[in-house]
Amino acid sequence: MELLNVALPKGRLGEKVYGLLKEAGYPCPSIEEENRKLIFENPEAGVRYFWVKPSDVAIYVERGAADIGVAGKDILLEYAPDVYELADLGLGKCRMCVAAKKDFRDSMDRTLRVATKFPHIAARYYSAQSREIDIIKLNGSIEIAPILGLSDVIVDIVETGKTLLENNLEPRETIVPISARLIANKVSYKFKHQQIAALCEKIEARRRQ
Repeated sequence: MELLNVALPKGRLGEKVYGLLKEAGYPCPSIEEENRKLIFENPEAGVRYFWVKPSDVAIYVERGAADIGVAGKDILLEYAPDVYELADLGLGKCRMCVAAKKDFRDSMDRTLRVATKFPHIAARYYSAQSREIDIIKLNGSIEIAPILGLSDVIVDIVETGKTLLENNLEPRETIVPISARLIANKVSYKFKHQQIAALCEKIEARRRQ
């Protein structure tokens, strides 16, 4: 049987996802050893795992280097990859929020300056409100943008809200809940349908226990 290629996001989330897959009957002992390898396979379980940067998982799946993978809903909304979304794994739960300084008051008379790593999500959200905005694309430390006067608000992922609080910011609106999603390459889903469907069923059965 052909192996199922699975792209796992590096880090805590990927380790949780692997744990779920292992419990569902797809173990790979070599992945648990101390090493710097990136690709691991277990022909007996019919899987080949590889670690990739979380934001790259959808690219590997979309282009067929991976049959399936796990990506955050934030990545799927921001980049809109051409993949199938098969399941919400209920892991890595957080939310995409608008946050601002506690004393900020918005005025519709002027353009709202929005700092974010997620320009497409922010643009769609404010477009639906017919709100005029100026998007400032940043790659890190989004929280300091309002403090230094670079932006009025930020659009970012909020898990506990502790970082916001420590920087005198507060969440104002929740745009969308975020969690880890199982995604599949469209061609693989057709040609390896039986394997992928079986994996989905086992994961679902495991989560119901």
